Amino acid sequence: MNHSQAFSPDYATARRRFREAVTRLGWELEAFPIGGVGPNGEELAFDVACSPGGDFANSLVVSGGLHGVEGFFGSAVQLALLDGWANGSKPLPRLNCVLLHGLNPHGFAWLRRFDENNVDPNRNFLLPGELYSGSPAKYPQFNSFLNPERPPSAWEPFTLKALWMIARHGMSAVKQAVAAGQYDFPKGVFYGGAGPSRTNQLLDEHLPRWLKGSREVVHLDFHTGLGRFAECKLLIDYPLTDRQRTRLMDWYGTGSYEDCGPSGISYDARGGFGHWCVSRRFADDYLFACAEFGTYGPIPMFAGVRAENQAHHWGKPNAAGTIRAKKRLRELFSPSSDEWRSRVLKHGIELVDRAVAGLTNDAAKPV
Repeated sequence: MNHSQAFSPDYATARRRFREAVTRLGWELEAFPIGGVGPNGEELAFDVACSPGGDFANSLVVSGGLHGVEGFFGSAVQLALLDGWANGSKPLPRLNCVLLHGLNPHGFAWLRRFDENNVDPNRNFLLPGELYSGSPAKYPQFNSFLNPERPPSAWEPFTLKALWMIARHGMSAVKQAVAAGQYDFPKGVFYGGAGPSRTNQLLDEHLPRWLKGSREVVHLDFHTGLGRFAECKLLIDYPLTDRQRTRLMDWYGTGSYEDCGPSGISYDARGGFGHWCVSRRFADDYLFACAEFGTYGPIPMFAGVRAENQAHHWGKPNAAGTIRAKKRLRELFSPSSDEWRSRVLKHGIELVDRAVAGLTNDAAKPV
């Protein structure tokens, strides 16, 4: 399946195609509605495919769409994998495979990065004892700029204001203050919520069942938006063991991954999905990597997130500014460029293939 076939035009189509592909392959399929409907009245749910048997000691998890509008890419990778396994162009993995499709169906359907409660799901997975409160030190200071209470305007000199902030405070400090996750401004960007989201609750309930008996898990969570155009970096938000570092380098090469922090393309965020998965100890060895594929630069990316959030809270659904903001957000996180789509789909499939090969080789070794 090439890139033009793999990318779906909307959430409803992506969901239907995923479910059809899973059924064609003969895998088990589950659906988890979150309530609410999409733009055309369609049910909003994330779907889960599990390979039959499910009793292998080694498991592969492939997830996408945690940041709603980023789901176009995650879905494309999963569709291409399912198609390859079904038509015989790829051997079926001899592993327990779990595919999580459209984890934030509201954001996917409505072209938002956030969910139905304006929660950034990748800031919502706090660990036991952590409170859903607090903000980075400078976030309140930046709030009036980050979250203006008015519809977006095409005439606002956003870039000049952003450059002034960066010149005054430094890119690393601004990035960390803005995107690390905040819990005090419910209508603001990067809001982590007041408690576990519906997606969080469902994963907490069902991941132990899907991964039951697993000793080793490799989990690739597909995202877009950070880094150079069409290039990938594996982001890690928890302490790696020496064995995990060796596996990442052996499978993907030196320089293929980085620990999250303001010095790289990412930032040190609270409530990350990866840290939560590892801390839950679903397996003795849980290697989680956020596979982040670059699109556009940080200033246009944040301008797009900010404008869509303004439109969502302060604009009218059918206003030209709202439609423009959502269309722009989709382009920012799922570029229409044939070059981008071809490169990221090929690389995404390669990431999964290498994880399958590594886990299969581990399974063949004596325990």
